[in-house]
Amino acid sequence: MPVVYVLAQGENMEHEATQRVINLAQAPGERRAWDRPVWVIYMWALVELVLVTNPFQISSKLRLMVLRLFGARIGVDVIFRPRTRVKFPWKLEIGDRCWIGEGVWFHNQDHIVIGNDVSISQETLLTTGSHAYRRDMALITRPIHVADGAWITSRCVILGGTHIGVSAVISPLSLVRGQNVPDGEVWGGVPSRYVERRFSKGDVS
Repeated sequence: MPVVYVLAQGENMEHEATQRVINLAQAPGERRAWDRPVWVIYMWALVELVLVTNPFQISSKLRLMVLRLFGARIGVDVIFRPRTRVKFPWKLEIGDRCWIGEGVWFHNQDHIVIGNDVSISQETLLTTGSHAYRRDMALITRPIHVADGAWITSRCVILGGTHIGVSAVISPLSLVRGQNVPDGEVWGGVPSRYVERRFSKGDVS
């Protein structure tokens, strides 16, 4: 059912004209993150669709092979599930024994560096790009670092500039806005904040 807005007597829409509108056609930085030839970008887009994102392509080994072929640095014993997306594989580094869940999206216009023994659960988005929204909507990129043993749970959003510490945990549906999450802490919420310690004192095993 359509929503009908009724203006109060004397009210008009003039206030809309007082707000600045940025002309997106003039926003700088278009394709600034494209640091490979155009044919490589388009070739990767096709390969990603067929062999990485494709839900019917169930082989983690094949997925890892093509990611490495396009420049990703990936360690041993990594599991990379279907329906994943990687914007630019040459800007992705993943350590040993990591788990990348279904639907994870590495929107890496800048570098994303993942340590060893990291788990990133289903439908999580890691995005290094943003825009200068107060100025001219120019592209801004900042890298993301996830240290050894961290767990980013389901459907989180991790923004550029974030550093997630050793064995830290990000609770489901959390937003990490370029924050520094200390080692061994559990964070959650929108925006994310400290919740508790992951391990008891003295538990280092």
